[in-house]
Amino acid sequence: MIQKREFAAVILAAGKGTRMKSDLHKVLHPIAGRPMLHHLMAGVDLLEPARKVVVVGAGREQIEAALGDTARTCLQDPQLGTAHAVQQAESELDGFEGDVLVLYGDVPFVRAETMRAMLNRLHAEDAPRVVVLGFEPKDPLAYGRVIADGTGRIDKMVEFKDASAEERACRLCNSGLMAGRASDLFALLRRVGNDNAQGEYYLPDVVNIAIGDGDACAVVTTDAPGEVAGINSRAELAAAEAQWQAFRREEAMAEGATLKAPETVFFSYDTQLGRDVVIEPSVVFGPGVTVADRARIKAFSHLEGASVGEGAQVGPFARLRPGAVMERNSFVGNFVEMKAAVLGEGAKASHLTYLGDAEVGAGANIGAGTITCNYDGYLKYRTVIKEGAFIGSNSSLIAPVTIGRDAIVGAGSAVSGDVADGDLRMVRGEQIVKPGWADRFHDAMKKKKAAAKRER
Repeated sequence: MIQKREFAAVILAAGKGTRMKSDLHKVLHPIAGRPMLHHLMAGVDLLEPARKVVVVGAGREQIEAALGDTARTCLQDPQLGTAHAVQQAESELDGFEGDVLVLYGDVPFVRAETMRAMLNRLHAEDAPRVVVLGFEPKDPLAYGRVIADGTGRIDKMVEFKDASAEERACRLCNSGLMAGRASDLFALLRRVGNDNAQGEYYLPDVVNIAIGDGDACAVVTTDAPGEVAGINSRAELAAAEAQWQAFRREEAMAEGATLKAPETVFFSYDTQLGRDVVIEPSVVFGPGVTVADRARIKAFSHLEGASVGEGAQVGPFARLRPGAVMERNSFVGNFVEMKAAVLGEGAKASHLTYLGDAEVGAGANIGAGTITCNYDGYLKYRTVIKEGAFIGSNSSLIAPVTIGRDAIVGAGSAVSGDVADGDLRMVRGEQIVKPGWADRFHDAMKKKKAAAKRER
């Protein structure tokens, strides 16, 4: 678990991903709100790599835009197999004398501790030239097999189609991930041939070449086969999402949150929950949500880019959009939407309300049907509602506007000017009553309709 020697991560992401049937590059499809490539790179970053190189091909512009300056890229064109793909990284690693860890952009859940184990095994006493990550699935199917002894020393790597019955009985399979010293790995890659049915250069061949030289190669076995599951189709993407969500739900409950119906709650990769948080059924967390201790998220609520304070309550059927901040013990109820708005301590908006580009002070009460009218078709404007203010039902607050401390806005008002502290503001049209007018109208229209029928 030491892993002191510096290493470079080479991530293969040149495949076209045709089975996804998508204009979006395969490795950029999100799992829990984060591209699968970024899931993998987050694990790599925990080990502080000296360099990161992503091998790209079709759709390279998308990957390069997603990576920014977080990693170097190199192009594989044409695509002649996995060994050929890794070779393309050699120029980016010119002069690098550390270790190289080969990963796949569509295998996003490899744990940092697994990567570290591979790198550490590379520097064990027997000094293997290559280390392979193996796994033992419930059904080995047609995976390539890793034939190794009890110490993990590899005797042979064999593709399923080339394996004997005895070799196929081996349950240790090749994940495709491997590690090697840079000088060794690239020297071996130059010796890989393409004399096979596909005419491609296969990465596992470096192991057999090294063994043929009389050098040791070793296998490290993961105890969680799911971490090496590749994603090549929409169905496998859905399975990966389910796998991630199941893990996160268990983690959330282990850390002190109550999930009333765990299988119906969906987290994002960065959701943060405090202790004694209660989450009711059918709640969805988008990216960027923090929930403080003892808050309660009621059923059928959707949160994204929002902060929920200690003891606050959300929902049911509420929506918190980016920039929504609920302070301690505040409350939003059913069919309330917040966006770029702060709801102060103890303030409440119980139902049927839109708070956009707004600041609501502590203890304020927002009546049903209240809307902050924040957009004129061109620009956004802010509404400020100060501490203790009371906004009557069905009010429209036309921004920019400030409602003063302890002020009252009468129900049904359309407020376009500031309201001073402690004032009452009612903005309503004059009520006009015309006795008998409706009866006379109905009689006249009935006669008109009857005359029209006779004319036909």
